[in-house]
Amino acid sequence: MTAPAAGSEAAEQALPGEAAVAAAAHRSLYGNARGLSRIWPFLGPAFIAAVAYIDPGNFATNISGGAKFGYLLLWVVLAANLVAMLVQAQSAKLGIATGKNLAELCRERFSRRTSIGLWLQAEVVAMACDLAEIVGAALGLNLLFGIPLFVAGLIAGAGTFTLLALQRRGVRQLEAAITVLVGVVVVAFVYELIDASPDGGEVAKHLFVPGFGGTESILLATGIVGATVMPHVIYLHSALTQNRIIGRNDAERRRILRFEKIDVVIALALAGAVNLAMMIVAAALFHGGGLTGIETIEGAYSGLQQLDSPGAATIFGVALLASGFASSSVGTLAGQVVMQGFIHRQIPLFLRRAITLAPALLILAIGVNPTDALVGSQVVLSFGIPFALVPLLMIASKREVMGELVNPRWLSILAGVLASLIIALNVFLLYQFVAG
Repeated sequence: MTAPAAGSEAAEQALPGEAAVAAAAHRSLYGNARGLSRIWPFLGPAFIAAVAYIDPGNFATNISGGAKFGYLLLWVVLAANLVAMLVQAQSAKLGIATGKNLAELCRERFSRRTSIGLWLQAEVVAMACDLAEIVGAALGLNLLFGIPLFVAGLIAGAGTFTLLALQRRGVRQLEAAITVLVGVVVVAFVYELIDASPDGGEVAKHLFVPGFGGTESILLATGIVGATVMPHVIYLHSALTQNRIIGRNDAERRRILRFEKIDVVIALALAGAVNLAMMIVAAALFHGGGLTGIETIEGAYSGLQQLDSPGAATIFGVALLASGFASSSVGTLAGQVVMQGFIHRQIPLFLRRAITLAPALLILAIGVNPTDALVGSQVVLSFGIPFALVPLLMIASKREVMGELVNPRWLSILAGVLASLIIALNVFLLYQFVAG
């Protein structure tokens, strides 16, 4: 393997965005870069995927857990985040190893009837995702500025149109914009965490020592783990890595995978830290302040005003708004990937955004409670998990598809056990939802 001729970094910076990233990536692959510049070209895909792990649905779940049980369930959030890292790394590897995304491989490996069925459920999942994110962003606008929910939904939809327009200037532009929004959420909860002055000893204890506080805590823990893996970003992550930086042989693909694993660890660690911060803040303020019955985002906003300050509530609202904008864009991109992959068709991204925006606006127009809408959308997302996770692990274990990046037997067994656990938890959640 011969290294390409080395050009100056200044010359690479003069290239168009995508070409510059590819050139910088190959410098890293051949050991001609050091420090942060070595990793930088590979960062991005996991940050887009990580948005799904700090979407408005996570706000309600984590805050409810902290308000009701204090620091008790922090270990559940940590465990769920580690599982998410494994799943997203598998999805990223699929794209790197095959140059195809999960939806395309499903179309090739399964029967036409199975592919159509997987596509239809994936479209429903993408719409449910969009519903949750638009409702969450609208709720943020409503809490911050008092804008009626339907009008706020229109504004939120317009905001995601603007974000998606960045893709025309290159995927790196979209990655940067979404990363900035994720940064807003991270900074907001860093502030909230410092302001809440949590008990460090209790945090350390419950972060690593498993425990429950009765049947209700078990049910809530089930919800946290069961709703962790988002099916739409399993499809999307493989699409983000499939042609981004192409390895010309097995050795290059292995190096690319090592860098992409760093991307996954950094992005999902940030998402996990945000989820932990949500629960810690709720535990310190609401559980410690006697407001243990908070179960809604509106309740959390009001509780922050009551127990902390209007400024803390405003920062919480800004974080919710940023989360809704970013995650809605991700849902639209995921919908485009599944359509193109499963049926080899696609529609203009802006038309898809308009179509998937309609159910959310309808929900807001008829006055459905926003939290109820969020819960309902999470149930639909839970239903879609097996239909993305099982094909991912099946294909990742096939040497004829994955080549040298095929999962070793031990990893296939571990991933299979974790997938079975996630699916069982989601079946239990669906049962509780129907029974309740």
